[in-house]
Amino acid sequence: MAFSWLDLLIVIAYLVAITLFGAHFRRSQRTLHDYFLGGRRLPWWAIAFSVVSAETSILTIISTPGIAYASNLGFLQLVFGYLVARVVVSLLLIPRYFTGDLFTAYQLVERRFGKGLKVFTAALFLATRALAEGVRVFAISIVIEVIFKTGVLASVLIITALTLFYTFEGGLTAVIWTDVIQLTIYLSGTVLALLLALHRIPGGLPEVLRVAHLAGNKLAVFNFNFNFHQPYLFWSGLVGGTFLSTASHGTDQLIVQRLLAARGKVESQTALISSGFVILFQFSLFLFVGATLFAFYRQFPPATPFARPDHIFPTFVVTQLPPGFAGLLIAAILAAAMANLSAAFNALASSSVVDFYKPFFRPDADEKHYLRVSRRMTLVWGAVLVLIALLAQNLHKSVLELALTIASVPYGSMLGIFLLGVLTRRATSSGALVGALLGLSTLVYVIKFTSVAWTWYVAIGTTVTFAAGWAASFISAKRAA
Repeated sequence: MAFSWLDLLIVIAYLVAITLFGAHFRRSQRTLHDYFLGGRRLPWWAIAFSVVSAETSILTIISTPGIAYASNLGFLQLVFGYLVARVVVSLLLIPRYFTGDLFTAYQLVERRFGKGLKVFTAALFLATRALAEGVRVFAISIVIEVIFKTGVLASVLIITALTLFYTFEGGLTAVIWTDVIQLTIYLSGTVLALLLALHRIPGGLPEVLRVAHLAGNKLAVFNFNFNFHQPYLFWSGLVGGTFLSTASHGTDQLIVQRLLAARGKVESQTALISSGFVILFQFSLFLFVGATLFAFYRQFPPATPFARPDHIFPTFVVTQLPPGFAGLLIAAILAAAMANLSAAFNALASSSVVDFYKPFFRPDADEKHYLRVSRRMTLVWGAVLVLIALLAQNLHKSVLELALTIASVPYGSMLGIFLLGVLTRRATSSGALVGALLGLSTLVYVIKFTSVAWTWYVAIGTTVTFAAGWAASFISAKRAA
């Protein structure tokens, strides 16, 4: 089957509808609190859905089934670490975020260590988040390429422009409520694809289980072997996932911004912990889809071998689903892409304005001025991400692992700085900076000269940053005495 006109109309109707829905929140955007924190009027359950949607992206939908297709369900071991991290962030960092009127995660660093280290951590966030999100924008091109067999530039520009429009107009309120809708769409769409795949396989679910067993138990989750070079083992998943998600949900403005938008500390903690149950269901679903497609393509081999695992699920959607259903599924995939993009645009703009523009360029301007600048920065970051996406087309690694690897490099230093500020009184700004630089240098060495799995990167960076930062602070204090 091919992508029909009906499918195309469904995709276009979805894109228009979600854009108009997000843009209508413009009326409530009067201050920076409205634009970047939703006026702190958002319910916890909507924030929970938005957290999941923000950390999901298109990569989860197209890459996670590919991981299970090529191996097994071992990726879930990383997700268990994500659950532990939510508890750590809820108990350790969220209470600190609600002790003052904060807009960004990096204002907490400023309060403990001063402006210099705030600029360092905020700059790390802007640089690496832009790179990671640029790769995610490139992932959109994979879906478009499978559907239309044409160049990707025009399609990427259209998706980016539509997402920019409603983010520009509606701020975080638009981002969160469109996230709720988009999460519902892409989870429902994926369940539909799974049911249709099981229906198409002679023998259904029992046949999937049989093929999975014959292929070496593709439904296996746990592997308790210890090996620094394999990413999806129990200890590398649990420890690595805990450090990775503690950093992303505790220090990355993309997620912290949503937690700050809650009505209070308790609602913020409730939103974060409840999002863990949704993320566990979501990854279990996507991985089982991959295992099911493995059984499907054993019985119905593709005409040409898949160029990369990321192509498997989009190819199934476009070539195997009946007219109408394919359009719904592609709309679901694009929903994840737009949800993540809108989150990135708003988070990048908020840090740019609050951490850099407002304190260093126009500290005494009125709210209308900051609102105008915030919208302009949203547009600027949209252009930057499109450029990075176009450059990412020459890369051949799994886009999910690539984006997580990029994010993991600064996360260690950032989490180390936050933990120095929260857990110790001895740490100084200069000591924390020394620790962060050593943490980054260590990770560059590990990535370039070793084969340590990417799941350990944040744990290594955090440990080096914390230990070196504490030691440097102790030495400098001793010399001063």
